[in-house]
Amino acid sequence: MAANPETMNEKITRFSLNGKQIEAIGDETILKAAERNGIEIPRLCYKEGYRPDGNCRVCMVEIDGERALAPSCCRKPTEDMKVNSDNERTVHSQKMVLELLLSDMPQQGKSPYTLNSELDFWANRYGIYDPRFRERKQPTPDLSHAAIAVNLDACIQCNRCVRACREEQVNDVIGYAFRGKHSEIVFDMGEPMGESTCVACGECVQACPTGALMPARNVGLVEPDKKVESVCPYCGVGCLLTYNVKDNHILYVDGRDGPSNHSRLCVKGRYSID
Repeated sequence: MAANPETMNEKITRFSLNGKQIEAIGDETILKAAERNGIEIPRLCYKEGYRPDGNCRVCMVEIDGERALAPSCCRKPTEDMKVNSDNERTVHSQKMVLELLLSDMPQQGKSPYTLNSELDFWANRYGIYDPRFRERKQPTPDLSHAAIAVNLDACIQCNRCVRACREEQVNDVIGYAFRGKHSEIVFDMGEPMGESTCVACGECVQACPTGALMPARNVGLVEPDKKVESVCPYCGVGCLLTYNVKDNHILYVDGRDGPSNHSRLCVKGRYSID
């Protein structure tokens, strides 16, 4: 079989991670190289396929010779760099960030809007259940949209929904406004989501790691009996999707990675079940 010229020209960077010699291929970040080598680093603002933002600070690692910890999701390794993601200093930092984020949840320890929150997953993995810190003032839920419930009391401001709307779907409805403790996710110029220019593609719902954006009707709190992989029937593009089914009733739809949609869906594929 002929060699791929692109693969042959791919840059290889060799570095040490937790005492193990691994390789980063091309422009891989520390997090991506670790993931490919079976080394787990926690993450929340990072999502495969999205531009890494480095703002949740859960994926921090220690780099030999550097004073401050670095976000592994957007830091690229250099030759012979020595990185630690599981020593005492980094684990302390990772756990502290998770505890701070959990303290912002409405129930101070678990998202009340979904059974499978990514934040809950990492908190359980690190054994964090009862945050020591005082919770913030909780915003009022926005239920103005027919298909999407906005629960900003569960928002950790990871900006995944902003990148999903602005950079992936190029709708530019969701933005980030204000500063400090007043900062928050907004729709258009601060309208309720149901009155905004949202086209209900649901990419923000699929991107959210905490349940702050969820399908309406609290279906995120219902455990599906089964998941059925299928193809969207509404046009000829052939987007792949997964039906989440309970008692032979479709609860909600997730996009599935396929050549025509790469896990994206439009309003028809995601919400026309209703």
